[in-house]
Amino acid sequence: MKVRYVFIAILGLSMAVLAVQEEKKQMPDNKLTPEEEYVIVNKGTELPFTGKYLNNKEPGTYVCKRCGTPLYRSNDKFDSHCGWPSFDDEIAGAVKRTPDPDGSRTEITCVKCGAHLGHVFTGEGLTKKNIRHCVNSISLVFVPAFKNDPNSPTDPNNPNGTNKPAAEKGYFAGGCFWGVEYLFKDAPGVISARSGYMGGDVKNPTYKQVCTGKTGHAETVEVVFDPKKTTYEDVAKLFFEIHDPTQRNRQGPDVGYQYRSAVFYVDQKQKETAERLINILKEKGIKVVTSVEEAKEFWPAEDYHQDYYQKNGGQPYCHLRVKRF
Repeated sequence: MKVRYVFIAILGLSMAVLAVQEEKKQMPDNKLTPEEEYVIVNKGTELPFTGKYLNNKEPGTYVCKRCGTPLYRSNDKFDSHCGWPSFDDEIAGAVKRTPDPDGSRTEITCVKCGAHLGHVFTGEGLTKKNIRHCVNSISLVFVPAFKNDPNSPTDPNNPNGTNKPAAEKGYFAGGCFWGVEYLFKDAPGVISARSGYMGGDVKNPTYKQVCTGKTGHAETVEVVFDPKKTTYEDVAKLFFEIHDPTQRNRQGPDVGYQYRSAVFYVDQKQKETAERLINILKEKGIKVVTSVEEAKEFWPAEDYHQDYYQKNGGQPYCHLRVKRF
């Protein structure tokens, strides 16, 4: 009997080793120096005011040192006087946020390979977006701008060969953003979903301000998706099925203008798609009240709103997918 248990244990260990080896095969083959490994793998920090890109002002794109994924554009870089390169926006879907175990800061890593980049901070008022990505230079490689389009993000799968955008964005408001974000995150082709505010006139609104209903904002989710794996139409269809588009200025128990149903379009094609889907639903007898509005500035919500159900458990209380198309 003991021999049998030993055999099972050895078999289990062998399978674990194989799994680790397979995982290593999937990781980028870029060799790192001990200094780079200290930051990128072991989540260290380079000394302030020592990074090679701290004062770089050339137009171009900053890509991940380990895997080459485009992360930041030069026109989002600003001087924060903190000692490390600072950006107030990232290339859509390229950066992952994870709260540190002590809850004091939020780590940022490359979505594709998990390389440690630094930390992100909000509420400092350094730029109008009120966000600072504090990034180690050693985690980055700078790619000078293409002559035909100096600030266009490149395709992560071919960073040196094309200027084709790697992702697209859509903005949807359908009641409490916790539930909308939660249901979008696992949708096919969706890279990321982020809670925030859109549609109002107050700059950098807080949750408390938006809850008054006086800022004009709606609780909105920014959906980043891969156009090679899904379409804006499919993403918009999902939106109309995960909330009730017949409820005006509310969603379930949540009542107020900030909970209105709205599609914020970034171009004419998105507008036409949203209006066409609404007409299809109306032809089916569904009394849709969803507004179609031009996208304004998107203000990310406070950190505690992001990934709310993943952090706190539970399920959306007023969002459930209902087949409508």
